[in-house]
Amino acid sequence: MTYRLILGDRIHSSWSLRGWLVAKLSGAEFDSEFLSFAEAPVSEQLAPLAPACTVPLLVTSDGIAIDDSLAITEELATRHPDSAIWPKDPKARAVARTLVAKMHSGFMTLRNDCPMDLARAYSGVEISDALQKDLIQLQSLFAWARKTTGSDDGWLCGAYSAADAFYAPVAARIAGFDLPVDDATKQYVQLHLNDQNFRQWRAIGLATDTPLERYGQTWSRRDWPQADDLADLPSARKTCLGEPLNAHCPYSGKTATWLMEIDGRVFGMCNQICRDKTVADPAAWPAFMDLYHS
Repeated sequence: MTYRLILGDRIHSSWSLRGWLVAKLSGAEFDSEFLSFAEAPVSEQLAPLAPACTVPLLVTSDGIAIDDSLAITEELATRHPDSAIWPKDPKARAVARTLVAKMHSGFMTLRNDCPMDLARAYSGVEISDALQKDLIQLQSLFAWARKTTGSDDGWLCGAYSAADAFYAPVAARIAGFDLPVDDATKQYVQLHLNDQNFRQWRAIGLATDTPLERYGQTWSRRDWPQADDLADLPSARKTCLGEPLNAHCPYSGKTATWLMEIDGRVFGMCNQICRDKTVADPAAWPAFMDLYHS
């Protein structure tokens, strides 16, 4: 069974990120399509699939279009009951569903004051009383979830689940806006920054999408916070000079003609996106790291 998954801008669409992460958790096959926020209103682009009007949008094999992230989550969990979407333990599953529901309908100040932006990061952000209230509630929820479920691996309800997928954009906002949170929440945010799926989503976004000015902020700019393992890698850059060490793209196996340089060595990819996503985050891609270490 293959689904059609229609998503928005990778850099800015927090709900698309949630939908994609949940789809990955389902273990199902899905073909992803991306709409440009700059091209036209999403509702216009989705008009042929009415009454669906927003992203993420899941189109099932029987032609049902579902454009609510929570409905998508439940439908995929029902159709794929052995998936990792919800914890198997009843108590942990109840906690996860509570967390997802609270995210689905809450934290409006955090969403409005700190729009998700995976391309730009800030410092010196002014924290209003309403934003501080959201941050306190988040920290309390996370602590309650771990205590109630006995989660000791950093994720909220044991192994990574829909609860963590729904809070991935929250982690991105905390990281990108350098928001003040306690140490446990900082560690949770870093788990997301280290997560391979999150990193691959962001890296492809940097390779394919253009940050929209309407989401830009006036706060001081800083570098996007890194995943832990990137500190051990030299910086990567695009280049058009040199002979690649590999004749074929590590992703597609096609002829390597688009070049990048890392650690004084030149590697080739089959197209611009393959090259640029690797430059954005080399360690997010096992196929490239196998080549790099070979």
